[in-house]
Amino acid sequence: MTSPVQSAKHPFAVTIDGPAASGKSSTARMVAEQIGARHVDSGALYRAVTAARLREGDDATLWTEGSVLHAAQRVSFRPGTTTFLANIDGEDCEDEIRGDAVTALVSLVAKMNHVRLWVNEQVRALSEAHDVVADGRDMGTVVFPDAGLKIWLVALPTERARRRLLQRGGGEPTAEALEAETDALETRDLRDSEQTQPAPDAVWVDTTGITQTEQVARIVALAAERRA
Repeated sequence: MTSPVQSAKHPFAVTIDGPAASGKSSTARMVAEQIGARHVDSGALYRAVTAARLREGDDATLWTEGSVLHAAQRVSFRPGTTTFLANIDGEDCEDEIRGDAVTALVSLVAKMNHVRLWVNEQVRALSEAHDVVADGRDMGTVVFPDAGLKIWLVALPTERARRRLLQRGGGEPTAEALEAETDALETRDLRDSEQTQPAPDAVWVDTTGITQTEQVARIVALAAERRA
């Protein structure tokens, strides 16, 4: 007899973790589209909470975990075609959460332990009725320890630095810019390694030297195998 967990009707989760600038979010979006799932961007949750707290107007140096969690109660997410869309007070806020003011403060919010717990709860809740591809921190270890497929996405620091600089525009980076960005990423890798590790059963996908189309195809094929 097939158990509920094995049932085809049970939501299927793919997690994509990895170091900074490894392409987690863009890859997760493309994988979700190709396997008919919805993308859960945990970073958007942190951004929406930050935006909600910003609306309250006081200086960020006065923010506490309690005040940020209180603001989080104004945040909700609704399913879109291939993702979940952020609302504050029931209204769309996608443009707002991508703005410079939120970008400048979201890292402060993401460091708050109880806010992280709140975000993880929301991510799990979004997956209860939908197949999902979730990217972010600790998706395969803390948020979805029983995910059908766990990916640890990696690339050499120099390659991640080059991609990040290209995303910012201006064409191929200079050697000096590439070196500086690589150093910054390696410093962040060291700091993040104390908090985030790959799940023991994660599949490592090294994207150095392959295109995004190729890496997405590899993950889609793995997801098809696991679903079967």
